[in-house]
Amino acid sequence: MDKLRVGMVGIGRGTAYGRVITNNPHTEITALCDFDTEKLAANAEFFGLKDTQCFTNYDDFINSGLDLVILGTPIPYHEEQVIKALDMNINVLCEVTAADSVKGCENIYEAVKRSKAKYMLAENCNYMHFVLEWKDYVDKGYLGHIHYAEGEYVHEIRDRVIDKTGKELWRTKRAPLHYCSHSLGPILYWLDDYVVKATGSGKSINIIEPVGVGAIDMQCALFETAKGVTIRLLRSSVSPRNPAWCGYAMYGSKGYIETDNYTSDRARRYFEGMDSGCVNFTNYASDPTASAAMEAGGHGTCEYYLINTFIDDIRYDRKPAIDIVKALDMTLPGLIAHEAAMKGNVWLDVPLFYRGL
Repeated sequence: MDKLRVGMVGIGRGTAYGRVITNNPHTEITALCDFDTEKLAANAEFFGLKDTQCFTNYDDFINSGLDLVILGTPIPYHEEQVIKALDMNINVLCEVTAADSVKGCENIYEAVKRSKAKYMLAENCNYMHFVLEWKDYVDKGYLGHIHYAEGEYVHEIRDRVIDKTGKELWRTKRAPLHYCSHSLGPILYWLDDYVVKATGSGKSINIIEPVGVGAIDMQCALFETAKGVTIRLLRSSVSPRNPAWCGYAMYGSKGYIETDNYTSDRARRYFEGMDSGCVNFTNYASDPTASAAMEAGGHGTCEYYLINTFIDDIRYDRKPAIDIVKALDMTLPGLIAHEAAMKGNVWLDVPLFYRGL
């Protein structure tokens, strides 16, 4: 196969991916798209592209002759942009989450079904080194039957909800629980499971101006999975915390494993029959054997493994590692949990149309 022609839209996020793309012998960047012409010019120079390979119009961009589109755009754009690319049989790697509404998820699902191209959700947390190690523990039965898991992602980004000039940005419409895949993705991967019911809590707005659901102080969700596991998830984009926090825990019939309360770089575990007591260990987010080139995409080696996995999925015609089914497993529960919170903390069924249920 000749090199895959890759186009990136949403330069701010896409540039990190571009560094990985340029190091892969089977891909080449042939087009960039962004509203910001200054960013376009700077990145065109960085990637050695001509002015004719830079676009501010998405339709012109996807008509430039592409094999793979990497979407690093805001979530409200995902539905339209994903569908347009898939309907032209262009492979899509889309930033999280899949869409900002249940209907948007349905529309993307239908587009994936009718397209000859592949779709993958770019959930980089699934490619943290320790996530792969924990998966091995689960698969070997060290935790026994898992009955509870939790994920927390508290990342204060108030200036991305309202900028320094007071301008309201697109995240004003993104409720905390809508952005759930960084927590839910690894957990569902470990469990080989999916959410069937959801509830949520959290409506107060006290930290920033009440500009929309994106200003909610913090939200907490409870999920019930098809295997009967309870999952608790905590999310905030505005609550003060320094450093930001992304943590996980699992409890099973033979023990538990959890990240440290202060940093995900440390963890502890206890496996009955293996450990005499609590074992503290280093939790590597990045592959400790990685070269500098493997960390060029940012977030340690997450982007390196994520992007190269999808490139190989395309080249060898494999089902994507995070296909549309897994993408909606990570997206829909957060949408439903927020809806449940707004309705007074009720329990709601998660729509499972994409699983034929």
